[in-house]
Amino acid sequence: MERRILIVEDEKKIADTLKFGLDEIGFNVEVAYDGKLGYHLFCAKDFDLVILDINLPGMNGYDLCKAIRSQNQHIPVLMLTSMSGLNDKIEGYESGADDYMVKPFEFKELLLKIRALLKRTTNQSLPVGNILKAADLEMNLDNKEVKRSDKIINLTAKEFQLLEYLLRNKNRVVSRVDIAINVWDVDFETNTNVIDVYISYLRNKVDKQFEHKLIQTHIGMGYILKGH
Repeated sequence: MERRILIVEDEKKIADTLKFGLDEIGFNVEVAYDGKLGYHLFCAKDFDLVILDINLPGMNGYDLCKAIRSQNQHIPVLMLTSMSGLNDKIEGYESGADDYMVKPFEFKELLLKIRALLKRTTNQSLPVGNILKAADLEMNLDNKEVKRSDKIINLTAKEFQLLEYLLRNKNRVVSRVDIAINVWDVDFETNTNVIDVYISYLRNKVDKQFEHKLIQTHIGMGYILKGH
């Protein structure tokens, strides 16, 4: 699944290295080298996570984080800075940051934090009314009822979780690794077929009796649930 990340960092070498590393593993990354540009970019486009420095020209990281929070209460914000004092961290969290990481840093640790933040928001982002929809498919998260064209579909608990994840990410390709981490909470070996088996179960229940197929395979990439 291609997640969009905004990096606001005035040290060009760090910003560009981060962008290259995250792009390489499948994220869609945009970079701003000052705070004001970062805020304008945030307002103009949809992002899934923001990484920002504190000492930024134009608008510092604390003010930028507050401005982002005024527009979006839920997007994860990770502060990545050389300011390591306790008061700096407290101010970062109070300005709305979800996590705080001190330079120099290990890229692997940063990646762990990014994945944890994205997973947390995916699991918590319930829509208004707790109803998920795609085309004529509807899932009620309160009473756990799934319907397609007003016909009740009976799912097991794991099938329900898998379909919920696909619905939350409708019209986006999700990989087997994404599904393993977010639905099974483990990182399966890539040669396992348990996810393919459950996708097959879902297709039999959600798509088989309908002309329009919602769950589609992108060979070599993963699955996508297509809906309006």
